[in-house]
Amino acid sequence: MLQELKGRDFLSLKDFSKEEIKEMIDLAVELKGYHKQGVRKEMLAGKTLAMIFQKSSTRTRVSFEAGMYQLGGLAHFLSTQDLQIGRGEPISDTARVLSRYVDGILIRTFDQQEVEQLAQYADIPVINGLTDLYHPTQALADMLTIYEHKNQLEGIKLAYIGDGNNVVHSLMVAGAKLGMEVRVATPVGYEPQKEIVEMAQGFAQENGGKIILFNDPEAAIQGVDVLYTDVWASMGQEEETEIRKKHFQGYQINAKMLELADKKAIVMHCLPAHRGEEITHEVMEGPQSVIFDEAENRLHAHKAILAALL
Repeated sequence: MLQELKGRDFLSLKDFSKEEIKEMIDLAVELKGYHKQGVRKEMLAGKTLAMIFQKSSTRTRVSFEAGMYQLGGLAHFLSTQDLQIGRGEPISDTARVLSRYVDGILIRTFDQQEVEQLAQYADIPVINGLTDLYHPTQALADMLTIYEHKNQLEGIKLAYIGDGNNVVHSLMVAGAKLGMEVRVATPVGYEPQKEIVEMAQGFAQENGGKIILFNDPEAAIQGVDVLYTDVWASMGQEEETEIRKKHFQGYQINAKMLELADKKAIVMHCLPAHRGEEITHEVMEGPQSVIFDEAENRLHAHKAILAALL
């Protein structure tokens, strides 16, 4: 099945079947095993990846760059200042030019339509490294992390507490496709986009999962296997920080909240974290936190995406 993924774009996990997502997770597990043994698998020897970053990044940039190197390939980092896009060149022209130089394009930007337009005009795989709508590469690493710690995905109960943002959009899609119960607790007015909720609920129905929305975080957390949170103000929302802090009071993952979950629940955060806001230092550094395993798994999940598509 992996052979069928060659040449595909990775714009959203909605474009992949349950089996294809599982195949990529299995490949990530395999590649992580080789990495831990010090075995190099140069599956992408001679291949190159152009990485377009219109938003700042730590984990996405370093993991894709290191991942390409570890697979025997080369990554080119391109900021807006490095590209003519910043001076008005249409993204359609950039797509067609890069298609003649490299084997794949990773883009991290604001508008999902930019990624889709890039994919429309490129003759090579395009990977969505984050938009305001989706963060699918993060979600794949999250599924890998849950699988490692829980030995299953189907039937797992995950509660996401916080803003209805790009991260939760991708978590809902991934969880629904894999038969999980995803509970999303947000303040009123900060819910995930209705169209994406409805789409994820459709996927959940097909795969034995559930998508449930809450405004009460304590109700959402009852007995869950996974607690997940993210910053209250994402990139580009900095001017809303203070008002969001007021609206998100009571949505912090802390020791009291953790007690409402299953005793063996794990705690996740896509990072960067604002300790003392959406999560306490105590929980983040506590025995149930798998946050840095999750961060590490960005490398292995991203290698799987690269190896499968390129």
